[in-house]
Amino acid sequence: MLVLAIDTSTPAVTAGIVAVDESELTTRADRVTVDPRAHGELITPHALAAAEAAGVTLRDLDAIVCGVGPGPFTGLRAGMATAAAYGHALGIPVYPVGSLDAIAAEVVRTDKPFLVLTDARRREVYWAEYDAAGTRVSGPHVQRPAEVETTSRVAAGDGALQYADAIGVVPIEPRFPSPSGLVRVAREALLSGATPEPLTPLYLRRPDAVEPTARKRVTSP
Repeated sequence: MLVLAIDTSTPAVTAGIVAVDESELTTRADRVTVDPRAHGELITPHALAAAEAAGVTLRDLDAIVCGVGPGPFTGLRAGMATAAAYGHALGIPVYPVGSLDAIAAEVVRTDKPFLVLTDARRREVYWAEYDAAGTRVSGPHVQRPAEVETTSRVAAGDGALQYADAIGVVPIEPRFPSPSGLVRVAREALLSGATPEPLTPLYLRRPDAVEPTARKRVTSP
């Protein structure tokens, strides 16, 4: 089956066409640009360019996989809105995938646990911990780097590069979710034809804007 994979939860604007079956998973084409201000501008052109490079049209797709974060509000919504629109227009299912899990899926396996950390801005990181087999055992969380408590000594993700010294980890690849990592996480559901979970963004933070609790008093000058 052919799958369009999309992720805009990190500074990387990512789209790719992945072929998946019971025996293998192959990225046919991808387009990735690292620019935290270009998610809305680039995600649709990237998806179309990846399809063209793969020699297919969007109507050839069987499903869509979309990273749902954690990630900043604006960038994350761009990818999710695009995935939802394509799914509705094409009449195909859209599978949500945790973006940290997608990074973990591409980590070269060792006999040790590891972290995945991405930049949450505001001098914070989104992070989760995985065992040596790549199974998430804690998180996702959002915290300041100095507040991350872990015994793991290696970490993937762009946050690991930025805050390696503060957390006390050695950065490892990959930095960002890839199309193959996204599809790998959803592979079982894709092949079984399972009904997707709701496409719900994972923000972890409360909104900056809050509803006023009381009316402000207006006084005469």
